[in-house]
Amino acid sequence: MDNVSIITVFTLSGLSDIANYRVILFVLTLLCYCVIWLVNLTIIVTVIVDKSLHEPMYIFLCNLCVNGLYGTAAFYPKFLYDLLSTTHVISYAGCLLQGFVLHSSVCADCSLLALMAYDRYVAICRPLVYHSLMTKQKVCILIFFAWIIAFYLLFMSTITTAVLRLCGSHIPRIYCINWLISNLACSASVAKIIIPAFNYTFCVGHVLFIFWSYVHLIKTCQSSKENWNKFMQTCVPHLFCIIVVVVSFLFDMLYLRFGSKEIPQSVQNFMAMEILLIPPIMHPLMYGFKLTKIRNTVLNFICEYRVFPLEAVKTWVLAGQQVEEHGISARP
Repeated sequence: MDNVSIITVFTLSGLSDIANYRVILFVLTLLCYCVIWLVNLTIIVTVIVDKSLHEPMYIFLCNLCVNGLYGTAAFYPKFLYDLLSTTHVISYAGCLLQGFVLHSSVCADCSLLALMAYDRYVAICRPLVYHSLMTKQKVCILIFFAWIIAFYLLFMSTITTAVLRLCGSHIPRIYCINWLISNLACSASVAKIIIPAFNYTFCVGHVLFIFWSYVHLIKTCQSSKENWNKFMQTCVPHLFCIIVVVVSFLFDMLYLRFGSKEIPQSVQNFMAMEILLIPPIMHPLMYGFKLTKIRNTVLNFICEYRVFPLEAVKTWVLAGQQVEEHGISARP
């Protein structure tokens, strides 16, 4: 117990067997991180620059992409450094900060996806009151609370973890999370049981709300071809993103608590990374390809600067415009 106060660094054991292929991993990881920045930044800049995209759904999408960059920034730079280093350690404060950012990013993801589900529910099920309910002021308030609640929940969790008396410094993963830090505590604490349970309940509540909204959406859209087209155009990407996030989160959480230690380390590393790899790439790609207004704006930019052959881009833009003419729009 007297040695508790001298713990200033944690050892990350996830990269202990990569000496033979660390350069390849570094190149692949750097490529993935560059793709994450490219696709997310493309959506963010597109929504900010194009005033016709200053609508609730696109504003929520922009925040979702910002959150993707925010969450991955806590992992990839440190991971890339560790790939080229012979010692894999992280400071006590750095470990707490990494856990805070990663956890708060997941919570913000849940909140923003729930807001997007609410936006689609009002747009399709209650179109007459959409513009009075989803004003820019109300949208800003909703986004503010989506971020601030996520930060508050994880701030409390991080503070509770930080005051624990630790009897170890070995973290069996490639990054820090609060649950693994609390496992090093000398005795059981509220940080390991009550706080995580409350945070998980928060995320599960959002998922249940999304499920409820989609039940009503599907019932409403079945009676109208126009509403069904709108559902397929704007709700299917959102539904796919929700499934990706939920499956990734559940997969990671269940493996973390019940996974076998006999699984090869490389497989364990991939399972730890997938929640930081798949959702940040899939969110902007799904919306970028599926939502016509975003796709056309990006293609028009490419056409203007001759990134691709002009005729090919015009063909893609024309195809998107023909889809819009058939009543498939993101607006109510």
